[in-house]
Amino acid sequence: MPTSSAYIVMPHHVNGTHRLFGGQLMAWIDVAAAVEARRHSRRGVTTAAVDHLTFLSPAYLDETVRLHARVTRAWRTSLEVRVESYAEPVEGEPRLINAAYLVFVALDADGSPARVPEFTPGTAAEREEWENAGRRREARLAAKR
Repeated sequence: MPTSSAYIVMPHHVNGTHRLFGGQLMAWIDVAAAVEARRHSRRGVTTAAVDHLTFLSPAYLDETVRLHARVTRAWRTSLEVRVESYAEPVEGEPRLINAAYLVFVALDADGSPARVPEFTPGTAAEREEWENAGRRREARLAAKR
């Protein structure tokens, strides 16, 4: 089951234009993704990378922000999580405001990388996401070289 969370955008979350501060959304995304990674790995995790964090639309003061995080793929000691963020006005339709991919490394009791369970996609959409996760991983590894 994917991890979901929700927040109301309060005055201390916004910038001078009454829009949600991007850093606040990034923190919420990291927490939602970490919870999902912990649930899948059944271990503590640490953020290793954030890919494709794309701001599509702002969220405004007093809107509700919903986040949905789900595992897209797992490797030996790491896993990728996609987080979609939606803004919901009090009256109106939700809109996608952000999509991001985060990579986590699972940790053992000593803080060393630890094995994670496999992730098996169950739907065609999950299978496509799983395959795309492999391409994103290759790109990340190539950028390190």
